[in-house]
Amino acid sequence: MVHAKTHTSRCAFLVLALAIALPLAADTASDENEIKELIASYAAMVGRADTAQAEKIFSNAPEVTFIHPRGEVRGRQQIVTDVIQNLMGGTFSVRKLTPANVAVHVYGDTAWSEFSWDFVATVRKDGSPFHSRGVESQIYRRENGQWRIVHVHYSGAPLSGELKGF
Repeated sequence: MVHAKTHTSRCAFLVLALAIALPLAADTASDENEIKELIASYAAMVGRADTAQAEKIFSNAPEVTFIHPRGEVRGRQQIVTDVIQNLMGGTFSVRKLTPANVAVHVYGDTAWSEFSWDFVATVRKDGSPFHSRGVESQIYRRENGQWRIVHVHYSGAPLSGELKGF
């Protein structure tokens, strides 16, 4: 009799656990897809040096940061001006950022992604071609039901060889 009661309790627990976990897994998959769409929007924004789009996809929280090989920028307005308008738009006349191997990790109303990227551009001052590869991580926060970028950190391709990349 005790065995049957224990079995019934275990079954009830498993049913309850599945009832809770399945909607969470579905929500996580939906959130992962939304963030992948945000990454695609980010890549398109870089391609157009689109400051209006940058205003939409970056959070306006004061702690928002963007770290890149040339430095660190704080706050959405500085990111829009320094990175999107001046660095991307001012340096390159044509840009194409292609993310690959995107991995997204969602934890409630926060998430992060990591991906590799390929960047092909035309240098504005002389029309010469430019090409680089690298890796990037982004951190997101859900604000008013929408995912927003709160941190970007990108680096060029990893360096290998003795005493390289330090």
